[in-house]
Amino acid sequence: MDMKLSKKGPEKSLLLSLKKTGGRNSQGRITSWQRGGGTRKIWRIIDFGQEHMGVQGKVSAVEYDPNRNAFIALISYQNGAKGYLLAPEGLKVEDEILCAEKAEVKLGNRMKISNIPVGTLIHNIELEPMRGGKMARSAGNSAQVVAHGEKYADIQLPSSEIRKVPMDCFASVGMVSNAEFKYIVLGKAGRRRLKGWRPNVRGTVMNPVDHPHGGGEGRTGRGMKYPKTPWGKHALGVKTRNKKKWTGRLIMQRRKKKRK
Repeated sequence: MDMKLSKKGPEKSLLLSLKKTGGRNSQGRITSWQRGGGTRKIWRIIDFGQEHMGVQGKVSAVEYDPNRNAFIALISYQNGAKGYLLAPEGLKVEDEILCAEKAEVKLGNRMKISNIPVGTLIHNIELEPMRGGKMARSAGNSAQVVAHGEKYADIQLPSSEIRKVPMDCFASVGMVSNAEFKYIVLGKAGRRRLKGWRPNVRGTVMNPVDHPHGGGEGRTGRGMKYPKTPWGKHALGVKTRNKKKWTGRLIMQRRKKKRK
């Protein structure tokens, strides 16, 4: 579904300039490879939480955001304030939305999960009450309320993982907009450079001092049974999730592997 974007500039009161890092940390050392350049972008301040609780709002515009793959909606509230939200698929200008503990189950409304019926698609889901949405925020993503309990609700995430979320947490109704984002083909190297990504080369074409796969005469393979990272650790089939992460105890069912 194609959403109609508004032909207006961003709201100046909700903009913030960010300094580029080029993948370097506070000591000036590169900690994220192949970063740098890119076009100048201004950050839009997005409301992922409940900053305008209980205040009716109206959609003034649906805009493109260069910092994320989803569209954003500019909301004008009855108390005169303005704010940006993640735009759900199907949201239009002049639509009314509300963030409250209990509200109508309508596209764009935000409320406690305890008041959202089972089977409803939701996004921008909190993990802890009043800490702001953390899950299901990218383009075309949505989770589904599977069951309600006394303290926790079961939520099925886009990855097929089912986890428990406290009933007092807030979530927004609907699916995040711009689901067609995954079909975009950049088409040329220059467009990737404009996004701030620098060229990357394979480890097999490097020297042995730079990568475990490097060295050899001509176009040779990596020369080892298992691929390794530049620091000599195994690169495939290794679990990267921290076993001691506190949210791990809330996972009811792990995500299913996709069939190739």
